[in-house]
Amino acid sequence: MPSTRENERVTFRLFGSARAAAGADEVEVPPGPMAEVVAGLAADLPDRFSDVLAVSSLVADGHRLDHASSTPVAGGTVVDVLPPFAGG
Repeated sequence: MPSTRENERVTFRLFGSARAAAGADEVEVPPGPMAEVVAGLAADLPDRFSDVLAVSSLVADGHRLDHASSTPVAGGTVVDVLPPFAGG
């Protein structure tokens, strides 16, 4: 079965200050080890996005991901970028 574009990319959904820093709601990057995927995500966005990304939680399928992990991230994965927020 031929792969689809959706299965060939990792989708990052951006929230709060991550969305504002990137100027986008979502960004897609090629799959690979988590550290490389995160580096690829930050490489194409404004510098201020890297600062927000560094303090953000990354969550996929209800599990928190380690920014620097060598664990592979498969195409078709959706990762939420959740910056710290205050409120109550």
